[in-house]
Amino acid sequence: MTLIKSISGIRGTIGGQPGDNLTPIDAVKFAAAYGIWLKEYSNKEKLTVVIGRDARLSGEMIQNLVVSTLVGLGIDIVDLDLSTTPTVEIAVPLEKADGGIILTASHNPKQWNALKLLNEKGEFLDAAQGAKILAIAEQEAFVFSEVDDLGSITRNDSYIDIHIDEVLDLPLVDAEVIKAAKFKVVVDGVNSTGGIAIPKLLKELGVEVVELYCDPTGHFPHNPEPLKEHLGDICELVVKEKADFGIVVDPDVDRLAFITNEGEMFGEEYTLVACADYVLGKTKGNTVSNLSSSRALRDITLKHGGSYEASAVGEVNVVAKMKANNAIIGGEGNGGIIYPESHYGRDSLVGTALFLMLMAERGGTVSELRANYPSYFMSKKKIELTPGLDVDGILTAMAGKYKDEEISTIDGVKIDFPENWVHLRKSNTEPIIRIYTEAKSQADADALADRIIAEIKTVAGI
Repeated sequence: MTLIKSISGIRGTIGGQPGDNLTPIDAVKFAAAYGIWLKEYSNKEKLTVVIGRDARLSGEMIQNLVVSTLVGLGIDIVDLDLSTTPTVEIAVPLEKADGGIILTASHNPKQWNALKLLNEKGEFLDAAQGAKILAIAEQEAFVFSEVDDLGSITRNDSYIDIHIDEVLDLPLVDAEVIKAAKFKVVVDGVNSTGGIAIPKLLKELGVEVVELYCDPTGHFPHNPEPLKEHLGDICELVVKEKADFGIVVDPDVDRLAFITNEGEMFGEEYTLVACADYVLGKTKGNTVSNLSSSRALRDITLKHGGSYEASAVGEVNVVAKMKANNAIIGGEGNGGIIYPESHYGRDSLVGTALFLMLMAERGGTVSELRANYPSYFMSKKKIELTPGLDVDGILTAMAGKYKDEEISTIDGVKIDFPENWVHLRKSNTEPIIRIYTEAKSQADADALADRIIAEIKTVAGI
């Protein structure tokens, strides 16, 4: 059981002791810190904050605590209730709100929840803003409003529909082209809000939908991280239904993975590659992904005459680099699509529509599409952290060991070898060191990861 406080918000497991877990006391404390920061940041007399949540079991409890805390600070609330992360992000500017909070622990299992904090643009806060909120929470520097100045609550459950309309209005999305293709798609919504949003979007686009785990009960039927080892059910169902492909999202619908017509993983890394391939084919421009993402995006970008840059891991870092480089599409290799024509946030609805357009125009099968892309294979492993482990020392030692290779230290340590790479970093969301590798075969990627893990354990004495 644990509580992780970071610049991107607060994340923890439900139950246990305050300060060690995400208890009601911690939820109130950090909601209050955000509200106090927002008052200072916006310098406005009256503030509005948009709140939405995924379907996890603790969501309603945490939502009630957060909403009541902000009302107690005199802040008005637009309550979207069950929603998605990208839906809350687009709702903030549409409501002319001053900020937003998404109550979700993203891909983490059901015992986790979190407060994801947004600014007035519906974008995640930067490092300095996040640090300020952590300081306010630590000092408990809260002053609540008197009874005549309490905030109000407005409930609005129409925003998933509004979000879908926004996607349909994108210039590169043509519903008639998709409808003409007569796709059949299986959707795994992991019994969260993707089970509401993705089937609705597909039906608007004339797609025949087979729903799997699309009842938003919060009882996740499998580990909600959309990785191959968790997705046996949908892989079987795509083949059984003779579907064109499958769609998998995480509980808050900002990560998107596809299953091929043959019941195989398209590859989370290739979600962004495919969407970028479609967008770059229509609009010349640049791309950005993070250091842990596949080289395939760089290859596709160069093929279309654009330039590619890598950012530190974390959506806020990807967005900052995209803005600096005028990137027309970007994101993260975990299936996160950021398309600025819509908004600066990972959005599985946007990604789904762009992928459908690519398939409708290209023809052929999803397996054939995957076979046409540069073939890279990734291994994503981790080492659990124990108290007293000197992570910074370990990373410094590994950088020193490979000092003759191409090294980046903007986020952990990335070592670029001629034929493969490894990225080592401490997770922002879990007590682990992540070890990501990429090579020309799965065996080589796994072998590289295992070799590096063994070297880390030797350096750390574990």
